[in-house]
Amino acid sequence: MTPKNPPPLNTIFRFTVIGLVVAILATAFAYVGGWLDPGRLTPDRMINTLEDNAGVHEGYRRNHAKGYCVVGSFESNGNAESLSRATVFATGQVSPLIGRLAIPGGNPHADDGMPPIRSFALQFELPNGEQWRTAMNAMPVFPVSTPQAFWELLQASQPDPRSGKPDPAKMGAFFAGHPETKPFLAWVKTARHSSSFVNVEYNSLDAFRFIDAGGTTHFVRWGLVPEAPFTPMTDAQKQDPDFLSHDLRERLDKGPQRWHLIVTVANPGDPTNDATLAWPADRRQIDAGIVTIDRAQDQADGPCRDINYDPLVLPDGIAGSDDPLLSARSAAYSESYNRRTREEAESATSSTQEPRS
Repeated sequence: MTPKNPPPLNTIFRFTVIGLVVAILATAFAYVGGWLDPGRLTPDRMINTLEDNAGVHEGYRRNHAKGYCVVGSFESNGNAESLSRATVFATGQVSPLIGRLAIPGGNPHADDGMPPIRSFALQFELPNGEQWRTAMNAMPVFPVSTPQAFWELLQASQPDPRSGKPDPAKMGAFFAGHPETKPFLAWVKTARHSSSFVNVEYNSLDAFRFIDAGGTTHFVRWGLVPEAPFTPMTDAQKQDPDFLSHDLRERLDKGPQRWHLIVTVANPGDPTNDATLAWPADRRQIDAGIVTIDRAQDQADGPCRDINYDPLVLPDGIAGSDDPLLSARSAAYSESYNRRTREEAESATSSTQEPRS
């Protein structure tokens, strides 16, 4: 039953900056034709709301603004070849990749110690000219399952003009009225800040379809499991607002960093359209190969800067599912990409027109 009164905020979140946690979610939603009344919600309005909540930093992504480019490769062991005809999974295939490690929020100068979630986006370059792009987050489930629910969450989390923070009563009311958020809230209560980008698991959260050589469809989710053991953020790191980039470079100076690409296969009846529900732990899992990162570079001039990590840029053999959030993410990423690239172009034009001294 829904409680009569919204629960106190501290029973829902143990984080003091709710806005940053909510910003994590904003990468996954926007209007796509047919979902919502166009007069109420569009990609433009969604990104406007993100800007209202977090401010505008021209030339940067509207969420996960602080990040770092990484370069490496994926080597397939052939284990997923029976599930998908995508060439990326062919036995022995080595696919170059360009990735981006980031923290949530719209501030490119944010303190690394604030948000507990890290993100990892990848673009795989396939031998036939195709690409596979995926954007993953270091959490096991998503809090809501529809764009409408997210819109309500975004509205509830808007900062109060007097305090500059979300209204606890509005946030409490939202969660009380949305029981599908319970798995996410249960995880939040126990989540720990990692000491590094490279020692946490990243998950697709949404379901996708693998299509094999015979045309049979297999519903899957995927994730990256690190070889580096998890350790929590240290007291010393709490004093360094850029400790994640410092740690990343230190680790890469010692050698490449690796994750195993784990594909989880759904059983008949498992939800494929609801990212708030984890699949049972006994589902078949396949280690499809190794993602290796060799070097990192600042995003200002790095190879990831101009990539839109649209999760629906997929090669033959991989397709979207019936999860409504996928098309929403695609639309939101596109709007954010268009804004920041336009700002970069306008800035470059302006600088060339300035008179020389």
